[in-house]
Amino acid sequence: MPTVETVTGTINADELGTTLVHEHLIYRDEAVANWWPHLGSVVPVDPPRACGPDELHGVAVENARAVVERGGQTICEPTGMFGGRDVVFSRRVSEETGLQVVPCTGIYTYDYLPMFFVTRDADAMADLFVHDIEQSIQGTGIKAAFLKCAADEPGVTENVEKVHRAVARASVRTGAPIMAHSRPASETGPRQIEIFEEEGVDLSKVQLAHTGDTDDLDYIERVLEKGVYIGMDRYGLEIFLPVERRNATVTALLERGYADRMLLSQDYCATLDWYSVETEKQLLAAGVAKGWSMTLVFDEVIPALRDAGMTDDQLQTMMVENPKRWLGR
Repeated sequence: MPTVETVTGTINADELGTTLVHEHLIYRDEAVANWWPHLGSVVPVDPPRACGPDELHGVAVENARAVVERGGQTICEPTGMFGGRDVVFSRRVSEETGLQVVPCTGIYTYDYLPMFFVTRDADAMADLFVHDIEQSIQGTGIKAAFLKCAADEPGVTENVEKVHRAVARASVRTGAPIMAHSRPASETGPRQIEIFEEEGVDLSKVQLAHTGDTDDLDYIERVLEKGVYIGMDRYGLEIFLPVERRNATVTALLERGYADRMLLSQDYCATLDWYSVETEKQLLAAGVAKGWSMTLVFDEVIPALRDAGMTDDQLQTMMVENPKRWLGR
């Protein structure tokens, strides 16, 4: 029986149940949080408000409970380096709410790397990822279940390629799956997949996150032809693509027989320190996000997809079977 690591221990892949594959209980710059621990964060929507450091846990619990109340059983938390990964925080939330949380290892960067990694090769980086997968994360006893990397507007720069190759090598060594943040507007996906192919990664264990940011079916099918999973995972972030166009894209792909390759989620951050409260309000007023939450998929997306013809079997495939196949090893 394939298994999956969670923040509360190893489970059988069958125990994942209904899974949101891309959500964040907390997201903040770890250097800022370490230097100035008195700083909190921002609850980004409904409406934006300041969140002190003592409130972070409560906000995360509130979001986790909302998922559980709607039948969600698991979230994957792809919070790598520079996102403030805190698996002990996530374990507390999981224990309090019953929501299973699947942690990762990896580096979320569009180019910057600390000098520590600039002066070392991809194999040295891979060794550290393997440590998180096989030993534990930061001495907590919690093991990483998957690997995270990213390519965005700058493209696959030299540093970004190094991270991708390190992630790929760690995957080959351990069998751990990969989630790769992509930017369809920059067409990063094909090059990311090419690197994984060059490194001998099993592409059936690769998820190309944020593929749903485009409704260019030719681009999406070009990615799908490689055998990867695609993340239709930014529901509510209108700045990239409105919900209605996301739904139309998923519906078209379902009609073309791709239910077994899609994963639904929101990439929601229960708290986020990227912007001030005032800036968040301005962004919302400008239409950057609409209805963005950790439950938008349950509350609005699934009903709309059903109305457009999605079957129960297709929903089961996208939210239960696909996460189980992608994560289980």
